[in-house]
Amino acid sequence: MPDNGALKEKTLLRFLICGSVDDGKSTLIGRLLHDTRGIFDDQLSALARASQRHGAVDGALDLALVTDGLEAEREQGITIDVAYRYFHTDRRSFIVADAPGHEQYTRNMAAGASTADMAVILIDASKGILPQTRRHSVICGLLGIRHVVVAVNKIDLVERPAERFQLICDEYEAFAATLGFASIVKIPLSAKLGHNVVTATEATAWFDGPTLLHCLESVDVRAAPVEAAFRMAVQWVNRAGDGFRGFAGTVASGRVAVGDKIVVASSGKVGHVARIATFDGDLDHAEAGQAVTVLLAEDIDISRGDMLAAPRARPDVADQFAAHVVWMGDEPLLPGRSYLLRCGTQLVPARVTALKYRVDITDLAPRPAKMLELNELGVCNLATDVPLVFDPYATSRATGGFILIDRVSHATVAAGMIDHALRRATNVHRVAHRIGQAERAAALGQTPRILWFTGLSGSGKSTIADLLEQELQRRGVRTMLLDGDNLRHGLNRDLGFSDADRVENIRRVGEVAALMVQAGLVVLCCFISPFAQERQMVRELVADGEFLEIFVDTPIEECIRRDPKGLYAKALAGQIPNFTGLGSAYEAPAAPDLYLDGMQAPDLAVRSVLLRLALADESA
Repeated sequence: MPDNGALKEKTLLRFLICGSVDDGKSTLIGRLLHDTRGIFDDQLSALARASQRHGAVDGALDLALVTDGLEAEREQGITIDVAYRYFHTDRRSFIVADAPGHEQYTRNMAAGASTADMAVILIDASKGILPQTRRHSVICGLLGIRHVVVAVNKIDLVERPAERFQLICDEYEAFAATLGFASIVKIPLSAKLGHNVVTATEATAWFDGPTLLHCLESVDVRAAPVEAAFRMAVQWVNRAGDGFRGFAGTVASGRVAVGDKIVVASSGKVGHVARIATFDGDLDHAEAGQAVTVLLAEDIDISRGDMLAAPRARPDVADQFAAHVVWMGDEPLLPGRSYLLRCGTQLVPARVTALKYRVDITDLAPRPAKMLELNELGVCNLATDVPLVFDPYATSRATGGFILIDRVSHATVAAGMIDHALRRATNVHRVAHRIGQAERAAALGQTPRILWFTGLSGSGKSTIADLLEQELQRRGVRTMLLDGDNLRHGLNRDLGFSDADRVENIRRVGEVAALMVQAGLVVLCCFISPFAQERQMVRELVADGEFLEIFVDTPIEECIRRDPKGLYAKALAGQIPNFTGLGSAYEAPAAPDLYLDGMQAPDLAVRSVLLRLALADESA
């Protein structure tokens, strides 16, 4: 193997091998490692033993086992997680990611593609281009990969291989014409036999192109981050000692030098670079990829999450933007639902305000959609609670990519690529008034809050809320009762009962209820509100202590028996699809602020609420 000391002078290429299941991705990586001497002797011995255990014959090595490390993968013969391997040649060092081919693991593939400089799209010569081949190609294009190798594998197993190879290449080029790849190199190969992987073979004498290794060693993926405008997200404010206040982070793009003028993108405040400190000493300048601590000559208010930028090439600062998203959540993306959005070091609440369309991976055409399911791609508009600092993803992968996080489970549910800011949003500004919530509440002599009654249809929540409002009015409390049926006759008359419409229904109600809290009222809201995320979203619209989730827990058998509106009878007869509790799920509160047994008398439930409010008042 080459001298490790020589590796310091080599460039590093991160590349991804992807494609459909059973196309031979793991075997190809095993072949690359084996033929470049990237497998040590003890690993070869272990591989030989594992190959025998998993059915290899005549002492042959099952090279796929080099990367399929999980026991579940070896038992099923598939790749589940993204496997990373390192190897090098005399010309270059490599980090290769083996992406899973199964559709259900597309989210893992997207994670591997997000850091790759190049992609090898593997295609089984006997099967041709499959849906997952297209999906992976689209994701590679969206995630900014500009150099692609189309590796037509198992070429030794098909008749008239030259014709088959050309047919697949023509089809792929036609499909990928709009994906924005800077280069597409096509290679016929056999990962199992090693044909055209590291060395050329007479078996494909009709092919006069390069080997896969030659492509990997020669592709040029340099320079763009350094040539771009300076960007550095502040990861940490470093106060190492008296008078030392530095802003630590990794330069995402461009370069910065001592004496340069920089701007804090979110505030517009300008400063000058006094020092660029590192663990090994100060630098005159820093470039993309370097982790540094920047000290400024001026005392400027800068916090974690802020972005330092070049004053004459500033990033966008907006709270609304359009983006492509790859949906990774088991539950669908629903417009109106609130998520957490992480872009670099920024973490902000966000919601999808409009799903513009779903991308059909068969022909890349836009298709109308009300939601995105697992592994689907779409284009949507998003809004954040506070302005986000970003560049379009086409300009900068580092500052234009984001993820969406489920607010309840904290799982990553989407990878996003920002297309552009919605410029019209910059014309809308919040207006501060001299009379606010505190003054209005003081004039009424009460503590405003939202009393949110949730439960199945027929649970008794509306009856309890109606009696409660009468009692509050008798005590001089100014209230407003919002009932789901009443609002669907006016404000929400345009909404149906799909999951997406239910989310939007609660979003609108929450905004109205929050406005009424600002008016100083006690707002009683009676809504099935089946999803925990939307109830949490409404809670976050008001201050701590101003939202009281009241769960009226009534067995569905009792709700069906009561059936005050005859809806259960219609649902059981198949006349109302997606009825909550029958055809559509109800997510019961795990820890409500107040639990009410729906089987008790309504006046006793009202007393429990009054007691809870009295306790809240006393603690306040």
